[in-house]
Amino acid sequence: MDNGELVADNIVIGMIRNMMEAHNEAPGFIFDGFPRTEAQAQALDEMLNAKSEPIVAMLSLEVPEEEVVKRLLERGKTSGRVDDQEEATARKRITVYARETSPLKDYYKAQGKYKAIDGVGSLADITARLVKAIG
Repeated sequence: MDNGELVADNIVIGMIRNMMEAHNEAPGFIFDGFPRTEAQAQALDEMLNAKSEPIVAMLSLEVPEEEVVKRLLERGKTSGRVDDQEEATARKRITVYARETSPLKDYYKAQGKYKAIDGVGSLADITARLVKAIG
């Protein structure tokens, strides 16, 4: 993660499975940043379909690359996260995203669950777009 790579699928899937089992009584879940790969998406589908609780929607905040880099570097300053303090690492993350996570758009589009949301603007504006998309 410090080098801009993703955590291995089996580790992430296991963590999600454990959290879902620990909160079995929850009426639903919102996943932020998961799934990040098609293998993770397939595993999530299997877990949720086994509970007869399929994914309803995949919301994707669409933000230009330069804005993403700017946000990551700012987060590195304010959070102290080492993995967000180097521009090269931020740009590598974007490359990894394009290679491994961006294909999920097609995966969820094929299921009619993908919703692109403009992720630029004020927090209030972006929140309103998200609420409208899930409303």
